[in-house]
Amino acid sequence: MSHGPLEASQSAWNQHPNNPVNWPERKKWRIVLVIATVILLVGLNATSATTPGLIIAEHFHVADTSFPHSFWPVTVWNTGAAIGPMIGMPMLENFGIRRAYMLLYLSFTTMVIPQALAQNFATLLVVRAIAGFVGGVLQNVLEQVAPEIWTTEKERNLPITIYTFVYVSGVTLGPVLGAIVHDLSWRWVFYIQLIIYGVMFPIVLLTIKETRGPIILSRLAKIDPSLAKAANELPHPKLLSLIYDAITRPAHLLFTEPVVFFLTLWAAFCFGLVFIMTQSIPKVYHTNYAFSDSASGLVQVSLWVGEAVGFAACLPQNAYYLRSAKRNKSDPGIPIPEARLPLSIPASFIGLAGGLFWYAWSSFPHVHWMVPTIGLAFVGFAIMVIITAVDLYIADAYMKYAGSAIAVVALGENLFAAWLPLAAKSMYTTLGFQWASSLLGFVAVGLTAAPVVLWWKGEVIRGKSKFIREAKGTA
Repeated sequence: MSHGPLEASQSAWNQHPNNPVNWPERKKWRIVLVIATVILLVGLNATSATTPGLIIAEHFHVADTSFPHSFWPVTVWNTGAAIGPMIGMPMLENFGIRRAYMLLYLSFTTMVIPQALAQNFATLLVVRAIAGFVGGVLQNVLEQVAPEIWTTEKERNLPITIYTFVYVSGVTLGPVLGAIVHDLSWRWVFYIQLIIYGVMFPIVLLTIKETRGPIILSRLAKIDPSLAKAANELPHPKLLSLIYDAITRPAHLLFTEPVVFFLTLWAAFCFGLVFIMTQSIPKVYHTNYAFSDSASGLVQVSLWVGEAVGFAACLPQNAYYLRSAKRNKSDPGIPIPEARLPLSIPASFIGLAGGLFWYAWSSFPHVHWMVPTIGLAFVGFAIMVIITAVDLYIADAYMKYAGSAIAVVALGENLFAAWLPLAAKSMYTTLGFQWASSLLGFVAVGLTAAPVVLWWKGEVIRGKSKFIREAKGTA
């Protein structure tokens, strides 16, 4: 059977050793693990300022009595992180991963310098907002890279699960870093980060390669005529058009797709809890157990331990999802999206809600401090499992629109993380430790309805979705 010039050119590209999907596995994993490390380190910058927050506020003569002004450095960071990917991710798609990533990494590292040297509170807030804007893009790169170097769900499961783990781990461990250097000047929180980012730069420079297939193909076609036909077929959308789509499509999905809306609420609440706990834990442990700010910061490790256990639990959940392909009657051979959810339902009801109630009603001075700390570990477990389930479910259900749908989730997560904790201090003061945490537990119980309904009627709901039908070509 003869092939035309276009088919031959596309075949040559599909088999080309420079095509990212044909790279050796060790090369793919080197890139993924370095990007994952950067995601974790960027997350440290988001929350490390919470432990010395009151010291920073006092240094700049900012009162924290009537309103938690000391949290503004975190609020502006996450607000920037909510906006940044909408503009930054299209740039990576248009200009390629490597060049843009290097620019973003250097820009982010540079923004740590004025955080350490800020002479007034306004300067600190401005540079923190810029750092969040850039950092938000760096935190989302792995979700774009993984599908470019691995083509099957089985191959992508572990990288995306690792992505979620380092994403939540970074912001969870930020207060721990602040606690470790608490006895030094608060500026050393940022100096140490600057040292870490500087040490990482040569590793990033030597490891990160261009992973965008269309970018590589366009460059190779200039020196290899056999690839020219395939390169000529590549779309060339304008950057402004990409940015417009990156803003409008997620907004459309959020307000017209109930699945996206409720799963975003669920995941955003979980991510916001990590930041709420940066306000709740110091207040509870200082009042009940006379913990110092640094000791309270170290309590955050319990959340991370739960997240690490949650990561391990996600691995058999991923295997269960792949096995569901055998019983998929509507799309034979393709795993069922709802098979992503079984672990997240008990994790939400028992781990998230149960952990919050445990934390609430063990927060008394006469109860040993380890008891509420165990409750926090349950919460961390649930956070990891739920955010992983949401990201992977949306990617499976919305297919070619997955990037826009996941962007909605990331936007919601960062906005909740930015603004919810501002109410935490007054909530814990007004309602008391027990009822404030219980209120969060009741919200968690209500949000558990989202995965339960999807597990029960997910196929029917997906069948009514315009975006999902278009993605499957059945609209």
